[in-house]
Amino acid sequence: MDFDLTPEQRGLRRETIAFAQAELGAGTEEDDRASRFPAADWARCAEHGVLGWPVPVRYGGRGLDPLTTMIALEALGYGCRDNGLVFAVNNHLWGCAIYLLLHGTQEQKTRYLKPMCDGELVGAHALSEPDAGSDVLGLRTTAERDGDHYVLNGTKWFVSNGPVADVFVVLARTGGDAPGDGAPGDGAPGGAPGGGRPQDRLSAFLVTADLPGVRRTREFTKLGLRTTPMGAVEFDGARVPAANLIGREGAGYAIFNATIEWERAFMFAGHLGVMERLLEGAVAHASSRRQFGRPIGGFQAVAHEIADMKIRLELARLILYRVGWLKRERRLALQDATIAKIFVSESLVQTAMAAVRVHGARGYLEGFELERELRDALGGPIFAGTSAVQRGILAELLGLRGVLSGDPEGR
Repeated sequence: MDFDLTPEQRGLRRETIAFAQAELGAGTEEDDRASRFPAADWARCAEHGVLGWPVPVRYGGRGLDPLTTMIALEALGYGCRDNGLVFAVNNHLWGCAIYLLLHGTQEQKTRYLKPMCDGELVGAHALSEPDAGSDVLGLRTTAERDGDHYVLNGTKWFVSNGPVADVFVVLARTGGDAPGDGAPGDGAPGGAPGGGRPQDRLSAFLVTADLPGVRRTREFTKLGLRTTPMGAVEFDGARVPAANLIGREGAGYAIFNATIEWERAFMFAGHLGVMERLLEGAVAHASSRRQFGRPIGGFQAVAHEIADMKIRLELARLILYRVGWLKRERRLALQDATIAKIFVSESLVQTAMAAVRVHGARGYLEGFELERELRDALGGPIFAGTSAVQRGILAELLGLRGVLSGDPEGR
């Protein structure tokens, strides 16, 4: 087991930090206050190659392996103080581009990946709906085949990047009645109307924002990560070319499950950089701030807060790097990604809270950045599947049945 970075990975880390510190986040405070997407910084990320880190060179990307991509994203999170921009980049990569990389046709990859790497197209994942979030099988958006098109109808909510996105990965129902419509066997495996399983009713599509019938109808105001716009997208008879079907019809649920482990882990790589940045700031403040005749770092209560920040950082790094290594080796990482999602997202919240406590009043006030860091961190245990849902998934992976279905008999 070799825990050292390669010389190339260390060089990429230094290069990324230098780029992010010099060129990104200059207007973060104002952009956060206005909930404004930093389009100029997005363009700089594209020019630097960030938007194509995991994309093969032949499609316009940089072709980094999964572990090296994770290391680069960690460095981006450390160097860029605009956590919303980093979150937008991650949604673009792990909510959209990865679906094309893993499951798209050659034509889809050739047509869409290069402009996504170049920053010409912003990607998003349109999954959640007003009445369906973690319950993916409960989606009501429909896609009906009509010749060489599918006609989409429905509403997607909480779409990160939605108000500025040019292309969406959309999961929609292509067979059977919607859940809760009173259909016999509704929600039971093998009991779907017309035969088949409920998970075979969903399909995945690549939908561009310029199609007639696609409307970005609402933008939500959030507690944190405000420079990543979030909104609603409506499909009203939108005719999507059948060539934009990702995989085969009915494979949407399987594609989602095969892809989600990338989002659950890689989206949180930037959290490592934020945790390290917060730790360094806390150490510097505790060393220079004096009370009762000595630096506050000399008080056990403060010193222990900082020690715990370091423990969380190193443990989070180990589990995330493990996922990156597993994916580099083309191995499954669902259990490890689930653990990583829970631990890393919750660790950042705890570290941000600790940083606020170490800085006292400065941590609570606007203008000292820490209150924004805490607001941004609070989203982590919610997006990409809440911590409660992830713990249920982990319990089922460990052999406990009926945890998510609510079936006390474990059927």
